[in-house]
Amino acid sequence: MSAAQAVLEIEEPSGAEPGATIRVSGDWTFGALAARRYQLARIAATLQPRPAQGLRWDLTGITALDDAGAVWLARALRAAEQIDVSPQYRTMLTQASEGLLVERPAQGVDPLAGVVRIGLVAIDFWLHVRDATALLGQLLLDFLRLVRRWREFPLLELSANVYRAGVSALPVTMLVGFLIGVVLTYLSALQLKRYGADLLVINIVGIGVVRELGPLLASIIAAGRSGSAMTAQLGVMRVTEEIEALSVMGVSVTARLVLPKVLGLAIALPMVSFCTDVAALAGGVLIAKLTLGITPAAFLEALPRAVEVVNFWIGIGKSVAFGIAVAFVACHYGLRVLPNTDSLAAGVTQSVVASITVVILLDSMFAILLRDVG
Repeated sequence: MSAAQAVLEIEEPSGAEPGATIRVSGDWTFGALAARRYQLARIAATLQPRPAQGLRWDLTGITALDDAGAVWLARALRAAEQIDVSPQYRTMLTQASEGLLVERPAQGVDPLAGVVRIGLVAIDFWLHVRDATALLGQLLLDFLRLVRRWREFPLLELSANVYRAGVSALPVTMLVGFLIGVVLTYLSALQLKRYGADLLVINIVGIGVVRELGPLLASIIAAGRSGSAMTAQLGVMRVTEEIEALSVMGVSVTARLVLPKVLGLAIALPMVSFCTDVAALAGGVLIAKLTLGITPAAFLEALPRAVEVVNFWIGIGKSVAFGIAVAFVACHYGLRVLPNTDSLAAGVTQSVVASITVVILLDSMFAILLRDVG
């Protein structure tokens, strides 16, 4: 056996003497262990049934030792009573034994674990509320300052956000709106046919789409599409320390990065919501013709009487509020990203979930507040 290989030999005692001597020699490095890993594993398996106190380890023949070899030997040594090792390798083996093989005591059931968890969640929620309030106040101050100094307004960034959140999102939102209109009209037609109230499908589809489903669908898609992109953009800038660089140069991060995103989505989302309404109503017209025999001309003629104009403006107003909420939440989570990739991924996920939750909560509030309108 060449000296460059890891050698592990067991010398059984002569006669009835208890115990055995394990001689370790050669190079105990990663490369040497990889070449003989199976043979060494078989030899180590024969040592498992033996009591560790009866084994004597002779490590004086080791010619080279690295971290991989130290960890392997530390696991095999266990609680051996006698270990002979060269002074130059003793420190490395001690560190491997103490650092990698510490057995943690079994932890019992903590009766207050639930209380602690609730407390941590409450603290985290309070920190989010505090930071969001500070960000909202800073946005209002920046908006008032830019109103007075309108020449400094970042119009290029605003127009870019309107394009990315509005024009680029139209194909997917209109497709989803069309399919929702098809499904809603078809399911409503199945029930209304039984009672001979075919024309009521126009009321159901018109009010449901224009007042509720259009703004809600557009906002949810914007949260998953535009909101995640905003969070990722700000998070990457946090990871690459671009935000800190802007702050050092005296550039307001909220005025230059956050405010254009919030205003851009507030402007784009009502237009996206309107196009979603049109696509959903087009799906409703198609299915009404196929299932109920209502012609497109009759559908469009009865639509203004079934859906008052106030419902349209309620939907547009809700879209503005949803756009502000989605962009604000996305930017809030983007600015909270820590300078590492794990935090970036978690921030994007939390941003989408929180944005959709806020949109649904706002929609519920609007439904309660405006229940007597329209």
